[in-house]
Amino acid sequence: MEKRVADIRAGTAPELVWLLEHPPLYTAGTSARAGDLLAGERFPVYRSGRGGQYTYHGPGQRIAYVMLDLKRRRADIRAYVCDLEAWLIRTLARFNVTGERRPGRVGIWVDRGNGREDKIAAIGVRVRHWVTFHGIALNVEPDLEHYAGIVPCGVRGHGVTSLVDLGHPVAMSDVDMALREAWDEVFGA
Repeated sequence: MEKRVADIRAGTAPELVWLLEHPPLYTAGTSARAGDLLAGERFPVYRSGRGGQYTYHGPGQRIAYVMLDLKRRRADIRAYVCDLEAWLIRTLARFNVTGERRPGRVGIWVDRGNGREDKIAAIGVRVRHWVTFHGIALNVEPDLEHYAGIVPCGVRGHGVTSLVDLGHPVAMSDVDMALREAWDEVFGA
C-alpha cells in the first residue's frame, strides 16, 4: 500500500481500491489506548499508521483499502471521510439495511431498537500528500465474538453487528458488487 500511494503521488500509477479479507488480527490506529486492548494474546496485534483506535479484522469482513489522489478530486479530508460513510450507507441500503452516522462516533451504525445501536462498519484512514490509504471494514459475516478482545474504536456501551447477524445472509461477491455500484454513485466511475 505504501508503494502504491507513493506511485499515485508521483503520477506513475492510477488510483486504486483493494478489496480483501484478513486472517484474524487486531490493528491499532494512531489513537489506540493501551487499556482498550483487552486480550492482546488472542490474535496478532499490528500497529498501523491509520487514524483511529483498535479494531478487529478477520474472515467474513470486507476490507477496502482506498488509495485516491484528493488533489485531483477535492482536497478536503472531512469531505473524503463523509464520502466513505456515504459509500457504506449506500452499500448497506442495497441489502435493506439502514446504516447511519452518529455524532461523536466514527463508523456506520444500525439502530437495533430499544435504544440499542451496533456498529456495522469501521473507518480508519490516513492521508499523505493528499493521497489516501487504509479505508473501511464492513462486517458481512465475521465471528463477532472476536471483538471481545478489544474496545472497538474506543467506543464503550455499544456492540458490533454484521449483515448476517441482522438477518441478511449475503455472499461476499454480492457485497463486492454492491460496493462497486455504490462507489460509482459517490466517487464516480
